[in-house]
Amino acid sequence: MSIIRKNVKVKKTVLSLAVVAGSLMATAQTTYLPLRSAEYDVIDKLETMDGFLQQDFNTASKPLSRKGMVNFLKVQQRIGLTQANSFSRVDLHNIQRAISISGEWAETADGDDGSINSKRPILKYFYQKQADFVHVNTDDFFLVVNPVIGVQAQKEDNVGGMQYVNARGAELRGRILNRIGFYTFLTDNQEKAASYVNSLEQSRAALPGMDYYITQNGAFDYLNARGYIDFNAFKDHMNVTFGYDKQFIGDGIRSLIVSDNGAPATFLRLRTRIGKLNFDNLFMELTPDYMRGGDQRLPKKYAAIHQVNINATRWLNVGVFESTMFSKRERFGVEYLMPVIFYNTAARALGADQKTSLGFNFKAVALRTVQVYGQAYFDQLSLSDLGNGSWKNQYGLQLGAKYFNAFTLSNLDLQGEVNVVRPFTYTADDGMANHTHYNQPLAHPYGAGFAEIIGVARYQPLPRLYITAKAIYAARGMDSMGITNYGNNIFKPVDSRTADNDLGIAAGDKMNSIYFNFNAAYEVRPNMFLEAGATHLRRDLASGIVLPSVTMVYGGVRVNIARREIDFH
Repeated sequence: MSIIRKNVKVKKTVLSLAVVAGSLMATAQTTYLPLRSAEYDVIDKLETMDGFLQQDFNTASKPLSRKGMVNFLKVQQRIGLTQANSFSRVDLHNIQRAISISGEWAETADGDDGSINSKRPILKYFYQKQADFVHVNTDDFFLVVNPVIGVQAQKEDNVGGMQYVNARGAELRGRILNRIGFYTFLTDNQEKAASYVNSLEQSRAALPGMDYYITQNGAFDYLNARGYIDFNAFKDHMNVTFGYDKQFIGDGIRSLIVSDNGAPATFLRLRTRIGKLNFDNLFMELTPDYMRGGDQRLPKKYAAIHQVNINATRWLNVGVFESTMFSKRERFGVEYLMPVIFYNTAARALGADQKTSLGFNFKAVALRTVQVYGQAYFDQLSLSDLGNGSWKNQYGLQLGAKYFNAFTLSNLDLQGEVNVVRPFTYTADDGMANHTHYNQPLAHPYGAGFAEIIGVARYQPLPRLYITAKAIYAARGMDSMGITNYGNNIFKPVDSRTADNDLGIAAGDKMNSIYFNFNAAYEVRPNMFLEAGATHLRRDLASGIVLPSVTMVYGGVRVNIARREIDFH
């Protein structure tokens, strides 16, 4: 099938890395929790209930290490088992579940790993462990192989026929000689999407969250291929990871720096931990704006993101970051790999052909029930123009909070988040230095020129039952007839702007939208979910243009894969 062509570079990347990594003497490698796994909510809650921030991982840079997570959860498990009323029955179940899924890092007293044994393996060899189809663990080799299935049917009002998502594939992870860790995820997918997703694809020439795809009979056909190799360069201090996957920077639902809403990318990541200090370097090969159509070799651009975080106190983590998009097409210079924060800022000040942005983030825990977090992202700031809506003031702000065991009701967790991004943030004068990848925003999916409020309620009344409700209100600026440029479309060059001043947060033709989603999932066995839910989307334009509302119900089953929810439009 022609769609396979897109993964040639992935195979070359993995092969090249295997040659390089195989020559290194390293130990204590790890693999990482897939983004949007249920374990992230468990970690957030337990860290807050603990009352102080951990040193085994830095939640501002995701995905998180399985090894660090298990080390933390084993401590929490001992607390829960020795101190009465520390955790609820559901909390203890969640801890045991998370340890079992990553059981290779939880050796037991009898020499086995921490993965829970199945009472009835299939044909003696399959599902010997509850979470894993194939599980092999020896002194020199570890391997887990699991099927990946994501089947969902949905019915949208005012649209004939059924819509669906159909994903089939496999994932595997492991380690070799305790020196190299590896992970691969591959699914073949067919998707007949909701009407608002189709509109989004047509306007951006991109399928949300994916890279290459084709359209057949009104449906999208694509491969979802990700993977990496990891090794520890300096024992317990630096991990080096190379592969093709998604990243997420921050503690919120959205990220103003790098988000997993877009397509995966080739990356090199260095994570260094010295005491309370965490230093992350992320280098990415990205695809700039391009026109779809026919077989073609897509151009490349490059990004370097540096982040330093420190636990300033036992309850407060603060960090600064530097994000650079390089304008030189198809040229990856050695200078891009300089793992020093603010080096690119200095280079930009000296006239380097790049776009460098700065910002900070923080996370604080309080009262053992509340976590507060936030980000600030600055592309450009003109102090003399503050207050007049100047296009020169390009920045984004995020503030959020999580409330665990809300109102003393066990296992009810609430989260609220506000995101505001000024017009022209993330934009550039060309299609290279803008903050995009594969015709999609690299950070917030709305791009720029918007204000957004998100509320999420998560309730787990029973150990295997997950109930989630999400509401999003957004006010966004829209370019009238696609001709004007009020800074909302980050793919348009800055020098085509319609106005210089009086640009409000939602400049142009303002759109107000409300999104609701309710989802209930029951875990039949680890990472195997039956779920059902409903989604509603309503949009109104200030100009009076009527956009159809969307209401749909859905149901399905998913195994070892996160739910595909597109909560933007």
